[in-house]
Amino acid sequence: MKHTLPLLLLAALCMPAAAQAACYADYKAKQDAPLRLHYGVAEITEPCTPDSAQEQLQTRLAQAGWTLLNVVSVFDETGLAERKDSAGPNYLRY
Repeated sequence: MKHTLPLLLLAALCMPAAAQAACYADYKAKQDAPLRLHYGVAEITEPCTPDSAQEQLQTRLAQAGWTLLNVVSVFDETGLAERKDSAGPNYLRY
């Protein structure tokens, strides 16, 4: 019984980290000269908010020469499958 309490405390401390759901955002971006547009899906680190997604995606996309136009939405893994075909090669790319 002495060993059970520390194990329960350890399990309780680990649960919040394991319970955090993955966060994703779908977005629209562009390149100029010539004009190119793309729709994509990206994994976002916490917090799972549109503002956080915008900050993260602006940096990631700019490194590849893209300009973020807008974050369409943020969602968990349940929304991934329905967006995969639409995002094509930009599915979890940035």
